[in-house]
Amino acid sequence: MSVRIKITTLFALIVMVILMLVCASVYYFSYSSRLNNIKVRLTNWAITTGKLLSQSAVFDQQLVLKIDASTTLAMKDKTVQAYDYANNRKYIYSDDASDSVLFDNSLLDKARTGHDVYFTSGNREGIAHHFTDKNFGMVILAAAYDEEGIRKLQQLKFILLLSFAGGILIAIAAGYFFSKQLLIPLRKIADEVNKISVQNLEERIKTSNSKDEWDYLSATLNELLNRLQESFDIHRRFISNASHELLTPLTSISSQLEISLDRDREAKEYREVMGSVYQDVYRLGKLTQTLLEFARASGDPGGLEIDLVRVDEILLALPGEIAKLNKAYRVVLVFGELPEEDEKLLVFGNEALLITAIKNIVINACKYSDNHLAEVKLSCYHNVITIFIKDEGKGIAEAEKENIFQPFYRADNKHMHQGFGLGLSLAHQIIKLHKGQISLESIVNKGAVFSIMLPSAGSLLKST
Repeated sequence: MSVRIKITTLFALIVMVILMLVCASVYYFSYSSRLNNIKVRLTNWAITTGKLLSQSAVFDQQLVLKIDASTTLAMKDKTVQAYDYANNRKYIYSDDASDSVLFDNSLLDKARTGHDVYFTSGNREGIAHHFTDKNFGMVILAAAYDEEGIRKLQQLKFILLLSFAGGILIAIAAGYFFSKQLLIPLRKIADEVNKISVQNLEERIKTSNSKDEWDYLSATLNELLNRLQESFDIHRRFISNASHELLTPLTSISSQLEISLDRDREAKEYREVMGSVYQDVYRLGKLTQTLLEFARASGDPGGLEIDLVRVDEILLALPGEIAKLNKAYRVVLVFGELPEEDEKLLVFGNEALLITAIKNIVINACKYSDNHLAEVKLSCYHNVITIFIKDEGKGIAEAEKENIFQPFYRADNKHMHQGFGLGLSLAHQIIKLHKGQISLESIVNKGAVFSIMLPSAGSLLKST
């Protein structure tokens, strides 16, 4: 079923329910009004007859009959009857002399309790009224067929049914028309999205200033396209840079082997070539390992082994790990006031990846500092674990801050140190994978401070 049909059906159902409630309400109140009206009229007639009968010295039954006969009520088949306390009929008047109301004596008993009793007899409606006046007491039965009231009620019923059916048809037609108008912007958006492909990702959906749901949808899709374009650009740059980084050592290996095989050489020359080739192979292996770690950090978190990890224990292992890489590198740990609860120092994550991320930033800090010293400080505040990594190196210029987390990007001092430009990008991906954030504050020629913020396990448990 198309959306247009669904909207039309839903709109028609809503209108149908509203019309049904309105028509039922109008008919109910009209029916109640007619019923109350005939009850009042019959009751007044019964009271009038009772008063006349109670004054037998003034009005004998023949006179009362003449008065009832001359009473003009817009009703047919009128009849009025009076019964004493022995249930003997003392008076009767009917439009048809042979007509009378058939009833059970219990009706008279109910009326004598002091409440008027409404009853029906055939197509007639009636009221049993207990009339008392000094020593006079009778139950007066007044009944009649409310032809005019019932006819008007039937007319109203026909009009309401006709209006209900007509309203439904109008609702279906209006819903079908307006649903088409409503879905035109959606179709335009779909047509514009169909025109966008990998070759023209820069195309965007036209938006307006209407601030309606369609404008919000267009803006949301444009934001999605912006993210996709950014991802494709990063992907292209990554492939291009990775291909270049992989091709460089392979080309060097191929060239050196080709030259060494060109003619016979001395053992010393072969050793030199083999040493150079080994360096290129080692560099190629390190790059491949880093690329695998980068791919792992960029993957699905559901595929990782997640466990509770103590951040302070990771940091305590850093000095020894960094010293293994380069004896000149030093790490100073600064632990401020830490919380007494152990769970506030725990994070949900993959220990190996977290160690890799923090170690990469610390290695960078040691590498680019003249004194090869990195200061690592740990703090915990409001269920957020923050790791500050400070160095006293050359710093990073403001213009380069936006790019340092891009794969293969290296700052202006790249010629001074070897590397692939993947360390910070890998760290950024890992921290992002752990629902954390990483930021940088730097002053040129004075150093830089990287801040890693991770949600503690306690805060995540409370939120769930």
